Amino acid sequence: MQLQPGREAIVRVAVATLWSRPEAVRPVDRPALDRRADIAAWVSGMDADQQVGDCVLSQLLFGERVLVTELRPDGWAQVVAVEQPAATLDPRGYPGWLPTAQLVAAPADDPEPPAPWVVDATVTDLRATPDGEPVVTGVVLGTWLTPAGPPADGWRPVHAPGHDRPLWLPDGHLVPLPTERPSARDVLAVAARLRDVVYIWGGVSAHGIDCSGLVYLAWRRFGVVLPRDAADQARATTPLPLGAERPGDLYFFARPGRGIHHIGFVSAEPGIDASRRLLHSCYQHRRVLEETMPAERTATLVGVHRV
Repeated sequence: MQLQPGREAIVRVAVATLWSRPEAVRPVDRPALDRRADIAAWVSGMDADQQVGDCVLSQLLFGERVLVTELRPDGWAQVVAVEQPAATLDPRGYPGWLPTAQLVAAPADDPEPPAPWVVDATVTDLRATPDGEPVVTGVVLGTWLTPAGPPADGWRPVHAPGHDRPLWLPDGHLVPLPTERPSARDVLAVAARLRDVVYIWGGVSAHGIDCSGLVYLAWRRFGVVLPRDAADQARATTPLPLGAERPGDLYFFARPGRGIHHIGFVSAEPGIDASRRLLHSCYQHRRVLEETMPAERTATLVGVHRV
């Protein structure tokens, strides 16, 4: 089937980058644009300024669904990422542009899919056969996949959009999504595994991630879909009194008279001296880190919330 406006499509690359508009992409973005979307090469090829370019809006993981709203003859599709809530932008999901080569049309008679499993490895590859040639490289933590059969010799087959046959990954890299709501500490532990991942504006993967992407991805690992952006995440969570926070809750930051611009995980209970610790993807440091909240960050702390 071919892509059609008004119909759903599925991401067929490990990580697809959602762009503000096709004309905004830069020469350095080429690795992220081709039909294999080499995000690791894209991230490593950027300098610190290029890592925060506003041409990037978000990213989508292998198997995510989008609603196609427009197709251009130059190989671009305008889409709505229906698995990334963004109420202030579009009630249907996060809008933006993707290369059409990174999408495959969803089947017209697609039945209700079985409950997906989730990638628990930080990064893995999908292979043509057990321990065979990599076909989809750089699949990341939090990607939802549907098993295509029982494991064999330590490898598990999964259904793969755009591929007629199942692909394979190490059995230990894929786990069932939990049937019960996770504890905030469990989510914090997943986020902590991404320490030192590079800060990328709009990033939502273990190759590069931004502050709200870290929160979104850590909760997605447990099957909980939060809004994509920090301000929407604040509206979707429950405020607490400062001092009542516990590890795994969320700190929100805003400058006087302006909207929320930053989010991070509470990584420890407040100290007796009211010091606070924060795990976040930090624009200034250009990486994910855990630290005592510095004074300039404390000055913009506007709330703590619980999912």
